[in-house]
Amino acid sequence: MAVTASLPNARVLIADDEESQRNGLASMIRSWGFGADTAADGQEALEKLLAEPISVLITDLKMPRMDGFELLRRLPSENIQVPVIVLTAFGNIETAVSTMHELGAFWFLEKPIQASVLRVLLERAMTQARLAEEAKRLQRQLSQSGTMGQMTGGSAGMRQIFSLVEQVAPSKAAVLITGESGTGKELVARALHSLSPRANGPFMALNCAAMPESLIESELFGHEKGAFTGAVERRAGCFELAQHGTLLLDEIGDMPLNTQAKLLRVLEDSRVRRLGARAETLVDVRVLASTNKNLAEAIRKNQFREDLFYRLNVFELHLPPLRERVEDVPLLARTLLEELNRKHGTQVTEVAPEAMDLLCQHRWPGNVRELRNALERAVILAGEGTVLSRHLPPAVVPASARETPAEASDDFLVLRAGTTIDDAERALVRRTLIMTKGNKTRAAEVLGISLKTLFNKLKGYDGAERVG
Repeated sequence: MAVTASLPNARVLIADDEESQRNGLASMIRSWGFGADTAADGQEALEKLLAEPISVLITDLKMPRMDGFELLRRLPSENIQVPVIVLTAFGNIETAVSTMHELGAFWFLEKPIQASVLRVLLERAMTQARLAEEAKRLQRQLSQSGTMGQMTGGSAGMRQIFSLVEQVAPSKAAVLITGESGTGKELVARALHSLSPRANGPFMALNCAAMPESLIESELFGHEKGAFTGAVERRAGCFELAQHGTLLLDEIGDMPLNTQAKLLRVLEDSRVRRLGARAETLVDVRVLASTNKNLAEAIRKNQFREDLFYRLNVFELHLPPLRERVEDVPLLARTLLEELNRKHGTQVTEVAPEAMDLLCQHRWPGNVRELRNALERAVILAGEGTVLSRHLPPAVVPASARETPAEASDDFLVLRAGTTIDDAERALVRRTLIMTKGNKTRAAEVLGISLKTLFNKLKGYDGAERVG
């Protein structure tokens, strides 16, 4: 069952004064892969809820000492947030429904209990528990280190973005994410998905700018076999593939006008028709859109439909460019170093103060994507320890701050005029191996050649030296 995989330590607490009933439920729930505990009344259940983490509470309403009504009333005052399934005897549906709405129960279940129904309700309750835990985890990340999922930033602008993401994620509203290229619009979309009730569903992203006009409708809506030349089989589109999940239409401003009209119809009636099909398919998909273009200007130029704009722009999230939040650069750099060390097997621990000053002074026209590329180069060159100014790309280091060969360390290679190409290449390879402390994999990355090519060159150098 998918829920047990996402909550490997899931525990269910059953509160019921009938011993055979609670023990039988516990045994059945354990057979499904969950942990299960029992309580004979509300008082015992409350004590166990306070003592250990519980994923779902199943409780009867009528119990001695503390009944189910009082137990549910006590949960908020004790700061216990747990999905609740209320057990009710036949004929007490009205009371159960009232309890669910007034006291915050998750669902109710009539006795005698049907195993298949209970299992479905447990899956739903576990999903709610997982989403609540994920929201709390991201909130802890935000308060402790200025991160939300893969997004990073402690500036006022980014904290506002984090707050808005938390507020809008649980809703079904369409969201338009705007900002320059490289600001992290897809990361925002993924955060919206992961914090939504659709988190267990698929997340699909379609880059409208990278898709030829002749193919974009097929990618969006799918096609039947023979619908057009090359359609050799039936294929589902992004809307069907994202069923019960989230679809990101990236760079929506580049979508052709004809396709915009068809997209608008899908958004209005939640039905798609594959190319070449006669029947329509009902879809349940939350649509997010992103763009680096000024859509208001595109509307004035008749390049974007105004009605589609208003349909997508229920809620707008604008990501500020990196040059407007330079205070985030140190935090971003630290986060990126950890990611890049894992990718390249390096052990770079920090950025030197003078190098960090250069990073903070740069304008970053490519935003976070450009910063990542600059640090990836630096991590490969440094290998371990500290990123220094000389490890940064020339575009980041002003000419006045660059070292000259006379001032250079052993990382520089000075060649005399008249040196042959073969000798220059040999010297460069040898110097790069010294810089990487003999790490041939990293040396090949720095030189921009494959590891196999590097080995062949070294073998050739050794052979030439032996002959000489």
